[in-house]
Amino acid sequence: MKKILRKLNTPQIIALGFAGVIFVGGLILWLPVCAAEGCRTSFTDAMFTAATSTCVTGLTTVTTASHWSAFGKIVIFLLIQIGGIGVISIATIIFAVLHKRIGLRSRRIIKESYNLSEMEGMVRLVRRIVLCVFGAEAAGAFFYCFRFVPEYGWGRGILYSVFTSVSAFCNAGIDILGDGSLAPYVKDPLVNLITIGLVILSGLGFTVWWDLAKNVRRAFRRELPLGRIFGSLRLHSKIVLEMTAGLVVAGTVLIFLFEYQNPSTMKDLSLGEKLMASLFQSVTTRTAGFFTVSQGGLSSASVIMCLIWMFIGGSPMGTAGGVKTTTVAVMALAAMSNLRGRRDIEVHHRRIRNTYVRSAVVVLMMGLLVVLLSSTLLAVIMPEASLADILYEAVSAAATVGLSRGLTGMLPTAGKWVVILTMYLGRIGPITLGTAVLSAAQQRTDTTSLAAEDMMIG
Repeated sequence: MKKILRKLNTPQIIALGFAGVIFVGGLILWLPVCAAEGCRTSFTDAMFTAATSTCVTGLTTVTTASHWSAFGKIVIFLLIQIGGIGVISIATIIFAVLHKRIGLRSRRIIKESYNLSEMEGMVRLVRRIVLCVFGAEAAGAFFYCFRFVPEYGWGRGILYSVFTSVSAFCNAGIDILGDGSLAPYVKDPLVNLITIGLVILSGLGFTVWWDLAKNVRRAFRRELPLGRIFGSLRLHSKIVLEMTAGLVVAGTVLIFLFEYQNPSTMKDLSLGEKLMASLFQSVTTRTAGFFTVSQGGLSSASVIMCLIWMFIGGSPMGTAGGVKTTTVAVMALAAMSNLRGRRDIEVHHRRIRNTYVRSAVVVLMMGLLVVLLSSTLLAVIMPEASLADILYEAVSAAATVGLSRGLTGMLPTAGKWVVILTMYLGRIGPITLGTAVLSAAQQRTDTTSLAAEDMMIG
């Protein structure tokens, strides 16, 4: 086994690690002990549930609350936690707890899995990530208890609070409250705001957390004026915060306008409730998977907007999926730079390297390719389904969102395996899979370059 692992590069190890967790989790969920009394789980449904939990997606072919036993729900909970933190981080923490030495190769794997530039302090980094995850989930569970404990009692209330908090922070979108997600709480400010907060925090990425915390501490020590906190952030943090704020605000406004008079979604809500539901929908499309209004009842304009928001997703080094906010930002900045006739891509008085532009192109094209292939296969398998439902399902799976317009429950066996593969590709990342497949090309050491020739574009 050690000889085999030495031959694998980091992307291949990550891809195989997630595949292994999904397969083992699916086998466990296939056991009769994981199903509730009177329920039987097929091999495909077991693998689908393991994939949607590990890939923190949220699409489900069976109702989580009623189909699974207590043991089955514990397995799903653990798979969500592993998927949210990451296989590499979990393995690192286990080695650290067992006082096993983490060698140079393992540290390099951690570095590359988080796309970091330095190898120093890798184990400490993973510990910080795990502490941040558990701390945020504990805080979310604490506040959820104020709603769920009075409603369900101490035992079930605490259980529901912990499960929902972990699912929300890991962007899984799986709940054990029933088959309507958070729709019964569409008018509840507490549940809405806690969920929105957890989703946004996890979608920012841990490096943004630490950058913000560092500058806020400097401001409290009077080392930095309050007005210069944002200006002192790293370029990555600035772009992430600007993109996140822009997408959340724009999405809320658009959903509010598109659904204001829609009887299938928000028409019967008050003005404040419509704004809250619009904010929730805008945030949840960024790979959260929970919903408070019917996804099947959304207008065509809202569906188009949600497809774009789902495809973009969250930010790097967080628990969210999608092609990431920074990818879209770099592509947009590159386009504007070319339109202005500038050679360099500049933002916030900094220049973005061309290597990041090339990486953004690869991520975007691989993401589009996964969505197109998945949509085409689903259309072939389910010719009776509408194009809107198929695209919604494909983008939701590829971006690990978990929202559906009702197609998931009608998927035949072949369709379920297509969605499983799409969720897997979306979770490990198109660029990770592409690097794993093309590892031989990465090892080329030649420095020769061919002669350039002109061609027409557009």
